[in-house]
Amino acid sequence: MLDIADELHRWIGQGRDFAVATVVAVGGSAPRQPGAALAVDASGTAIGSVSGGCVEGAVYELCRQALEDGESVLERFGYSDEDAFAVGLTCGGVIDILVTPVRADTPSRPVLAAALAAASSGRAAAVARVTAGPAELLGRALLVRPSGEYAGGYGDEYEEGYEGGLGGHPELDRTVAGEARALLDAGRTATVEIGEDGSRCGSPLTVLVESSVPPPRMIVFGAIDFASALVRIGKFLGYHVTVCDARPVFATAARFPDADEIVVEWPHRYLETTGVDARTVLCVLTHDAKFDVPLLRLALRLPVAYVGAMGSRRTHEDRNARLREVGVTDLELARLRSPIGLDLGARTPEETALSIAAEIVANRRGGSGVSLTGAHTPIHHDGARKPAGRIGSVA
Repeated sequence: MLDIADELHRWIGQGRDFAVATVVAVGGSAPRQPGAALAVDASGTAIGSVSGGCVEGAVYELCRQALEDGESVLERFGYSDEDAFAVGLTCGGVIDILVTPVRADTPSRPVLAAALAAASSGRAAAVARVTAGPAELLGRALLVRPSGEYAGGYGDEYEEGYEGGLGGHPELDRTVAGEARALLDAGRTATVEIGEDGSRCGSPLTVLVESSVPPPRMIVFGAIDFASALVRIGKFLGYHVTVCDARPVFATAARFPDADEIVVEWPHRYLETTGVDARTVLCVLTHDAKFDVPLLRLALRLPVAYVGAMGSRRTHEDRNARLREVGVTDLELARLRSPIGLDLGARTPEETALSIAAEIVANRRGGSGVSLTGAHTPIHHDGARKPAGRIGSVA
């Protein structure tokens, strides 16, 4: 749902009623992952996608019905061997979809509104919705902030201001808030299984936690022509892109109009002071020892997602020797992607940027980087929970 937060936040502000269908579990090869959503308002306007086209029509009708009935529903869609033209996923996968009405009289509307407002403004927040369990809890929502404060919950009625959870299931609220905060800290969207004892409501629950966090950072060191192409593709992939170079004549807004920020500073000095996290990618395109060695010495010891460095194989060997001389260990060097990028036969700056971006995506998603043709590896590498056994209308 948070993947279409900007538009849904606008709908909330306009006072529109709508229903939102969210992928809550996948099995096998499925086109969209948990959290992907399609929403339909009272006039029939639709935004988003849950399957890339396979079941959009059927889900659209479910949204219209949920909006009319005011009841949440959980449905499964999968491939039909008996009738390949039936409503289902032609890719052979299975998806579970939760359809939730968000009307003026929906108890969880204030919580969902707050979650959408946070996501659309780039503030970190997580929303946890019950996707399997007692009918009266299906679709109920809890908003969790990075501080651990939470709003909404799984009680019978929303208290004035809805801060601090509800009176109905306070222990469940606290349990889910703790799980959601952990996922939010990691910037992950995932399902959480809560056993009967932990749920405090007499039966086990499944909760989908959707995390919205600021965009991950891509820091490009070296204001060269290849960097300009990499900035563009980094923005396309959703990164907040910084270009850093010690030479002010090259590090200019005119040369990098797509960059979020441009920093004129020695690369290692900037990296010492700027914030990075486990999602940050560092691309070193300077291939100049006076910049590379102090920068990579620091970068390879930081808890970032990716460190890549441009250069020929000869440059790579020379750089590794220089890094060992300044105390970089073989274990630390093993983290370095150099020469940077996948082997695409790239020549131009744009092709090289694509090569680098492909390696970043493969590293992030666990891909092999080999051609899918003739391979027997999974197309989608994200760990996905198989859908629960009992699916259908539980409203």
